[in-house]
Amino acid sequence: MLAILAGLLALSFGAGFVGALSGLGGGVFIVPALIIIAHMPMRVAVGASLISVVATSAGASVAFVRDGWTNLKVAMVLECATVTGAVTGAYLAGIVPVVVLELLFATMMLQSAYFSLKKRGDDILPKGDSLAERLDLAGEIPDQQGQLVHYEVANVPQGGLLMIVAGLMSGLLGIGSGALKVMAMDYIMHIPLKVSSATSNFMIGVTAGAGALVFLARGDVSTVLAAPVALGVTAGALTGSRVLPQLEVSALRIVFVAILILVAAEMGWRAVTGI
Repeated sequence: MLAILAGLLALSFGAGFVGALSGLGGGVFIVPALIIIAHMPMRVAVGASLISVVATSAGASVAFVRDGWTNLKVAMVLECATVTGAVTGAYLAGIVPVVVLELLFATMMLQSAYFSLKKRGDDILPKGDSLAERLDLAGEIPDQQGQLVHYEVANVPQGGLLMIVAGLMSGLLGIGSGALKVMAMDYIMHIPLKVSSATSNFMIGVTAGAGALVFLARGDVSTVLAAPVALGVTAGALTGSRVLPQLEVSALRIVFVAILILVAAEMGWRAVTGI
């Protein structure tokens, strides 16, 4: 029993660390692990994952908000879309066939990887769009010399539409949908990548929390399973949040794309083979 608990904590720690570092959230790793390795039912794994994603967000967001990497205004605006999608997705989780969800998830991960590779460096948009200006979504981040650099935000409606899809995927598959959130902010809204990752970490907890309430109401959350998973991902997320500011953007983007491709391949294989 102790060996199983230790393995679960180690797995959760790794998921939380990578999730915080990339802005993906640990759910993309925990759900497949619980289903394939621990042989948990899909709904139980998704319910535990949603709880763990909340813990991941809470652990990572403290440092990101404190150090000024999180754009809270952008997060609050976009959460209106993600929470709506998450609640809808959680209700649909028992209706949509699993194989359809897995294939859709794999496709979206590959698309996210493609868009991430097309983005150049840590681009800063000289001028935001009119809606972003009215909402005062612009922000500042420190450069390598510690000087504050101003950035602006564009394409808020387009980003909001993708956030609804991210929320749906979160509720359906028990993930934070950080990949889609980061892609929307980085590629579509032209927010610097580190800000996108930090803001995504803040947002995934709120998104997953909305979906988790639906799973809790249905009785699909196992507290015995969710507790050690939440502890592990919180510790991993806290560690990852300390590492992110020291990373080069190019290295972070390579890791981000590699994770997306691996997750897409794994989910696609499960859908095709039925494992």
